[in-house]
Amino acid sequence: MRKIWKKKILINDPVALDRVQIEQDLRDGNQVFVQFSHPDFYGSILEEVDELCARYDENFGVRFYAHYSLSFDCHTLLRVPHVKMLNINSLANAHNTEALAKLEHLRNLHVGIYELENSDILDIETLRSLTELTIMSDKKTLNLQHFKAYTQLEHLHVGGKVKNLDAVGELEDLNYLALHSIGKLPVHFVNRLRKLKHLRILLGGREHIREIEENDIDDLEICRVRGFNDLSNIANFRSITRLVVEDQIQLNEIAFDREMKALEELSISNCKGLSHVTGLKQLPSLRKLRISKTAVDFDGFIHQPLPSSLSTVEFATAKSKVDEEIQQSLLKLGFQLT
Repeated sequence: MRKIWKKKILINDPVALDRVQIEQDLRDGNQVFVQFSHPDFYGSILEEVDELCARYDENFGVRFYAHYSLSFDCHTLLRVPHVKMLNINSLANAHNTEALAKLEHLRNLHVGIYELENSDILDIETLRSLTELTIMSDKKTLNLQHFKAYTQLEHLHVGGKVKNLDAVGELEDLNYLALHSIGKLPVHFVNRLRKLKHLRILLGGREHIREIEENDIDDLEICRVRGFNDLSNIANFRSITRLVVEDQIQLNEIAFDREMKALEELSISNCKGLSHVTGLKQLPSLRKLRISKTAVDFDGFIHQPLPSSLSTVEFATAKSKVDEEIQQSLLKLGFQLT
């Protein structure tokens, strides 16, 4: 099942809380964050926020961000002990991170601290009950070996400077994984994640992902990975329904040389060295196709055998006159435009 991203409602540095509106926003299926950019805005409202944290599930959260020229004091978190969804991100510095150990109700945590003081922050015992975690470390190398104890984690976005990345393979219930700026560290541990459905590889640098064997991943995204030039093992993603490839200037070809029965959506954009996308006939379920800002020749591309399931096509070159002509050609061929 495709991951559903909920709309986020942000209540910034409030003087008072509109409880009726918060209730309505949550009933409408949104996530609601009360967020604070500076200690001057804490006042006595944090205790009221904690009351709401105790009442609602993890779709109601608290965020601390910015705090420019200050180091965020994590002892502040002790004023919201019932928080279930917590973001402490877009922060340059923070101290007293051990206070996270007191948050026994925490299920969803986002940590983005430029100068993270504790490289073993993941060893905090209460974090082992998390189901969702986003954690980035830009300066200090984050130790991931503690993931062996994270038996409930289903969603992980991790990046920056890390060590023991292979420990991610211990997360048996992981459904969603985003690897952000992890350099050329091998990703063979993905083969041990039998429940993984969503894989995103963002930024960093690597030439390929050939170490990933046959799998049941449903959704694959590769975006702005420096030096990436080889997607020859795409057929190993036998259950994939959606493939997104963006900003890969060294990728010259995407060839579907084996049948991929499940693939429904294919999006390729800003891959300026890409001149060939072949074998689309091998995609009998393909419904939506987007190719934008590549070196693929439209006339040669559109006359290859295409699956009968294909109904929506976008093909753009960023040249307005050429794109107008392409759109007219697509309409004449019976395709819908996005």
